[in-house]
Amino acid sequence: MRGPRATGTGRPPLLARLRVGRKLMLLVLLPVTGLLAFTAFSAVAQWQEASDLRSFHHATEVSFALTGVSDAVARERIAAVQARLRPAAPVLADRAAAERATDRALDRAAGRAAPWTGTDVAGALDAVGRHLHALRVQTGTASLTARAVAGEYAGIEDTLLDNVAAVESGGPTRTSGRAADAHLALVRAIESAERERAELAILLDTPAGQRPTTAGRWPELEAAELDTFRQNTTDELRGKLYGIQFAAPGRAVRKVRDTLAAPAAETSPWPSYHRWLADSTARIDSLRGIQDRAARELDATAARDRRGAETRVQRDLAASLTVLAVVTVLALTLRRSITRPLSEVSEGARALSSGDLSYDIRYAGRDELGDVADTFRELRVTTERLAGEIRAMNTAIDSGRLEHRADVAAFEGTWAQLLGGMNGTMASFAAAHGRREKAEQEVESIFNLSLDLLCISGLDGYFKRVNPAFERTLGRPGEQLLSRPYIEFVHEEDRAVTRAALDRLASGVEVAEFENRYLRADGTECWLQWSARPVPEEGLIYATARDVTESRRAALEQAALRRVATLVARGAPPSEVFGRVAEEVGALLNTTAAVLRQEADGGQTVLGTVLGLPDELERATRETRRQGGRKAIREVLETRRAAHVGQAVGAPIVVEDRLWGFILAASPQDVLPGGTESRLADFTELVATAIANADSRAQLTASRARVVAASDASRRRIERDLHDGVQQRLVALQLDLRLAESLLTDRSSELAEQLAHVGKGLDDAFQDLLQVARGIHPAILSKGGLGPALRSLARRSAVPVELDLRLPPARLPERLEVAAYYVTSECLTNATKHAHARVVQVDAEIRDDWLELVIRDDGVGGAEPGRGSGLIGLIDRVEAVGGKLDVTSPPGEGTTMAVRLPLNPPPADV
Repeated sequence: MRGPRATGTGRPPLLARLRVGRKLMLLVLLPVTGLLAFTAFSAVAQWQEASDLRSFHHATEVSFALTGVSDAVARERIAAVQARLRPAAPVLADRAAAERATDRALDRAAGRAAPWTGTDVAGALDAVGRHLHALRVQTGTASLTARAVAGEYAGIEDTLLDNVAAVESGGPTRTSGRAADAHLALVRAIESAERERAELAILLDTPAGQRPTTAGRWPELEAAELDTFRQNTTDELRGKLYGIQFAAPGRAVRKVRDTLAAPAAETSPWPSYHRWLADSTARIDSLRGIQDRAARELDATAARDRRGAETRVQRDLAASLTVLAVVTVLALTLRRSITRPLSEVSEGARALSSGDLSYDIRYAGRDELGDVADTFRELRVTTERLAGEIRAMNTAIDSGRLEHRADVAAFEGTWAQLLGGMNGTMASFAAAHGRREKAEQEVESIFNLSLDLLCISGLDGYFKRVNPAFERTLGRPGEQLLSRPYIEFVHEEDRAVTRAALDRLASGVEVAEFENRYLRADGTECWLQWSARPVPEEGLIYATARDVTESRRAALEQAALRRVATLVARGAPPSEVFGRVAEEVGALLNTTAAVLRQEADGGQTVLGTVLGLPDELERATRETRRQGGRKAIREVLETRRAAHVGQAVGAPIVVEDRLWGFILAASPQDVLPGGTESRLADFTELVATAIANADSRAQLTASRARVVAASDASRRRIERDLHDGVQQRLVALQLDLRLAESLLTDRSSELAEQLAHVGKGLDDAFQDLLQVARGIHPAILSKGGLGPALRSLARRSAVPVELDLRLPPARLPERLEVAAYYVTSECLTNATKHAHARVVQVDAEIRDDWLELVIRDDGVGGAEPGRGSGLIGLIDRVEAVGGKLDVTSPPGEGTTMAVRLPLNPPPADV
């Protein structure tokens, strides 16, 4: 037998790594590839040129549409100028027709510019349309002069011509560029002629003695653009332009220009208004005819250049592909004639090396390849014998006969060494098999005793194996778990995310701490936290899960409690707090919920509810839920513990060992699962303090409001008693004293002086009593309202007061007016006695259902409610009606009190 060929340890050269067929192909195709590369580069350049020409051809179409809009706007301009100068009925009809023509041109241009991806032509057309609309409104109302109208239309024309220039710029070829330059120059020349026509029409309409004698700049601009046109257009169009200039309208226009340019223009004969319009219009229409010819030549030039470029690209590409096909066919024929014998020998060697002993090498040549074929045939016979020994050993392993050994004596050399090594491997495998069985028993024990959920699932969507903890947690037997797709045990709302996680596992990505909900056999939910590792080559997923239902439930309850506590801390109304408690209970239990207060007479008052049901379901289950709630309340009253009655559960709210009320939850259809009452009782214990705080706050607010209301009532009663009692008696005494004085005959006697002294004392006492009565409860507040009362306070104040009152004429609620009045009165008193202010500013207005009252003084500042000042009483009075008072009093910078009072204050009793 021949010995094996020595192999090197380094990488072979590059050419040695290529097959013979590929070497032949490279030998033939390398020069051709260079030629093709050059041809491809040229084709790319030509194709880019063709693409540029296609874009330019499209650009000319957009340009022609814009030119059409420009022509229509020019006609509308002269019609608008004529209508402004001489508004006869035919002229107005011409202007309306011109406007409709312009709108149609704009619509056509917008449709043509829609697919254009170059400059923002569509946006420019939209701006032109809006500008035209606004200008038409102004011309229709005759608010602009004729010159202003012409100027506005000129601005629109500039925009259109700028877009025409932008679209036609950059012609890919010289011929296209020259045609575009000629077209654009003629368009600009016509616009210059149009502006000259409008300007001279206005000039000729002016009385002879008031006409200016200076000529416009439009003839020079037109001449310059026409020169550009002559330089870039064809001889035919140059001849037509020459004929137009020397035609009768052209000569008439030139004569008018010469007249304006003459030194004594004012004494020269001027054409009539209608004659000028007729001549200039005829000349411009002739120029537009040339413009149409120039546009057609530009379109034809662009199309011709584009077709030429595309034809060159296709011709060169076809020639290159033909050369490549011919060379490829020749190379393949040569390659097949050389490599076919080599392929057969190589395929036989490859089949033998991969274990295919059925392949037969048919090549029997007498060259080197024939010797190689004979050697491979001998090797196949030896390999078949060796494979027989290996199959016998595998059969022994499959049947558990680990004592079987191969016949080493039947082989020599390396084959004998190989079989000897296999016998040693068989002995080692027998020893390892015993150890594996022991390890499998240990793993089985851990799998069955684990408290966590362990499973093996397949990528086909079925569990392959689950441990007892899995069965205990879900309450389902293992046979049921293995017989159905596991997605059926997942909560419907979590199936989408579960499928997404399974897709990640199927792609080979591990999943950690993924959570979803599973349904137990009794219909309850449990949250499982998964960690899984896929083995794609086996089609299996190894996963472990932990039941986190209780921890998630506790987290949800704590979050709900924080939201309720935050609401209470913000000072929210009790109704809002009780409503939020009901919402949180409904969200936690996925039911309807209500908060009730137990009254002293044995009844219950509903303080907050949440339904969260469709109207039809709510009406259909209302009576059932009401009956279940009543049963739950009766059981809670009897046991003072949480109760579960069918579709309803209830829990007592105990505050300071007193049954304050209940929290009820009811399911509209299904019976609530067991343990729901325990969850409700636990949450009720957590929120009981928040409910007590909200109730205490409500009672404190109600008590404060009642105290303030009673105080105001007492003030009014004292003021009424003073007015009806003491004041009336003082008035009677004054009248009696005046009568006694009238009976005296000697006005200079001592008695007269004594009576006068007593009368003055009575007057002073009456005035003091009047001031006291006004301070207790001013009558003007009850009769006139807050505005007159504040003005009265300002007049009586010892410090100048600046009032800015923006109050409605209707009366405000009485408690609100009283609170605002006394706050203002106290602030004015403090500004006089303590702040030593020079002026006080009082602002009052209604904003968003609140009365906002701001009182500022320029006194010494430094006022602090905590120092026992009267500000505490003001704060109590404001908060009693549901308002808020803020004091800002930095030392030396005065004091500002901002008061906000609700137009709908809380009731005096809750």
